[in-house]
Amino acid sequence: MNEYTSEYPVSTRASSPDSSAAGWLSLELEVPSDRAEPAEDGLFELGASSITLLDAADHPLHEPGPGQMPIWPRVVLRALFAPDSSRDQLVAALSKAEIIESAAQVQFSELAECDWERAWMDRFQPMHFGHGLWICPSHIAPDPGWPQVIRLDPGLAFGSGTHPTTALCLEWIAAQAAGLERVVDFGCGSGVLAIAAARMGAGEILAIDHDPQALIATIDNARRNDVADRIQTATPEQFDQLRSGAGTCQLVVANILAQPLVELAPTLSRLVAPGRHLVLSGILSEQADRVAKAYRALDPAPDRAIRDGWVRLVLQRRPA
Repeated sequence: MNEYTSEYPVSTRASSPDSSAAGWLSLELEVPSDRAEPAEDGLFELGASSITLLDAADHPLHEPGPGQMPIWPRVVLRALFAPDSSRDQLVAALSKAEIIESAAQVQFSELAECDWERAWMDRFQPMHFGHGLWICPSHIAPDPGWPQVIRLDPGLAFGSGTHPTTALCLEWIAAQAAGLERVVDFGCGSGVLAIAAARMGAGEILAIDHDPQALIATIDNARRNDVADRIQTATPEQFDQLRSGAGTCQLVVANILAQPLVELAPTLSRLVAPGRHLVLSGILSEQADRVAKAYRALDPAPDRAIRDGWVRLVLQRRPA
């Protein structure tokens, strides 16, 4: 699952910053989504060293279609300029280019130079998901007492454990006893759920995603965690190969979006072995009833967990 929220920028572009600068002049302005691209281009023409696009409110964006660039209804552009740049000249140029209508739309601040890579690393710390499962970034040595450790850094593919949808799935997987022989991770992103299943003893995991970057990230992360021999990747187009595996999976997990979950209900339900589980996430609280209804033939009363407005549904096929 790819998820873009106000916590992270949707994109950051940089030119060739002056590494000798003692700091930066930060310029911020808010524009509607249809003005974001021309505003970004205009800021670069004025000499911006980097520009980051951020959510102007709290409007989560979900997985884009292939080739699409996600964008919020209103966007904040944060541009960095050399510290000696003239604020008045920047405002005048933005007004002349019709990027802004008044100087009140622009906010300036001074940003001290720092080690951005170190700042990013300091922000991403080990995370515990109960029952001994930890996600630990590469710049930190895991505690020898942690039973199960996944080495993972945030990347282009979604899924580092920081988002509630991923965390809810990880906590459920971590609580399971051994016996996950065959697992399907639909919408694998970084592969973190597939790797977690491997850590819990799964012998065969199929990780599926439409994004080639996600499949690459999944294999790379699986290799880093010494479980690549148990994880196979596939595109949704290759998913039909699973028809022979109907009713054989001890766990099917799909952390994607509500509408695809509804559409995939017959396919995902068919894969679950008697007495075993289907875990669904990526569902907003107001969407949970609609998703649950699509799976009522499998389990009319799924278990629900909610965190920060996101819901996890756990369904169990009746024993044979």
